[in-house]
Amino acid sequence: MNIVAKSKKRVVLPSRPNPPTVDQILEDIDRAAPNDPVFSVLEKTGQDSSRPSPDSDAELKFQQCREYLELNERLQEARERLLKQREELRAAGERLQEDVAEVKGRTL
Repeated sequence: MNIVAKSKKRVVLPSRPNPPTVDQILEDIDRAAPNDPVFSVLEKTGQDSSRPSPDSDAELKFQQCREYLELNERLQEARERLLKQREELRAAGERLQEDVAEVKGRTL
C-alpha cells in the first residue's frame, strides 16, 4: 500500500500584542465621545450610576478604605447583636433548667 502524505505548510501566526496599560485604557476612555456606545450600555445596565468611577489610584484606594470601614462597622454591630443574643439564650437556658428542676421536684 502506497500512501502519499501531503505535507501542509505550517502557517506562522503573528504573536499576540501586549495588553494595554492602565494609562492607555484611561487615555482611551478620556478620548471617547460622550455618545460612545459603551457609555450607553453602562447606563442601561446600571453600572454607571451605582458608584462614581475613580479618577485616580488615590480615589480607588479611598473607596476601598471606605468600603472596608463600612464593612468593619457592620461586623462590629453584628458582633454586639450576637453577644446580646448569646446572653439572652444563656439566661433562657438557665430558666429552663430551673423550671425542669422544679417540675422534677414536684413529681417526686
